[in-house]
Amino acid sequence: MTGVITPHAAPATATRVAVEGVLAASRHRHRRRLVQTTFGLIAVLFACGYAGVLDPARYADAIPTILQLLTDAMPPDFSRWRDWGRPLLETLSMSVAGTALGLALALPLGALAARNIAPNWIGSPVRLLLNTCRSIPTLVWGILYVAAVGFGPLPGVLALASHSIGMLGKFCAEILEHVDPAPGDALRSQGVSRLGVLRFSVWPQILPRLMDVAVYRWEHNLRAATTVGVVGAGGLGLEIITAFHLFEYREALALILVLLGLVSLINLAGAFVRGRLINAGMRE
Repeated sequence: MTGVITPHAAPATATRVAVEGVLAASRHRHRRRLVQTTFGLIAVLFACGYAGVLDPARYADAIPTILQLLTDAMPPDFSRWRDWGRPLLETLSMSVAGTALGLALALPLGALAARNIAPNWIGSPVRLLLNTCRSIPTLVWGILYVAAVGFGPLPGVLALASHSIGMLGKFCAEILEHVDPAPGDALRSQGVSRLGVLRFSVWPQILPRLMDVAVYRWEHNLRAATTVGVVGAGGLGLEIITAFHLFEYREALALILVLLGLVSLINLAGAFVRGRLINAGMRE
């Protein structure tokens, strides 16, 4: 009879309804993503327009000016290389000490900020502290510490460490949140202590990524040490700024090349140390 659903037709009808529901949900997600993408592109275009990125007139003299600066800076002048020893040592010491101090404080703070380790009443204030540390630019930290402790490399170290705490703490928290719990659960089921789980499960998982983050941050701090030098922390930054102010573009280019060489050496050292750690972990 017409309009009567047979027992055999009922499963097919239910299947069709389920498929239509899945397709409708998929179309809804697609429309939502399309709307979100559209608003995102509009926001990017507005930001570019407001900042003058889309203004062709701003680029009219850009390329000739850059080419003129490059012409004036060639060839690089290394004649004063004997005077760069102390600024170079100051920059290296600021980057190493700032990274080490920041990492030492970021590890416990990152553990407290991790959502799978500390309760929310502890994690929320710590995450707010980390956000505050990385929200304040390194240059502003440098101004504050120069006013507090005077000129020299020390305010540079403290400024780099303060900003590094925020960034490294965030990375440490995210690394700990993504640790695979299965190996640790297996060890605990065999009676292994918490310290043993940390040693044989958690630490091998986080060490390579932690080393990547630490080396990246060291490289960043080496470049940032040149900016804090502008506010009185010394180092290569002060030498570069002084060279530009005196229109000694050839010497400024030479100093920039020295900085580039240092960053490249740090990358090579980081790759070597990371490879050794990974090989050691595989042997264990």
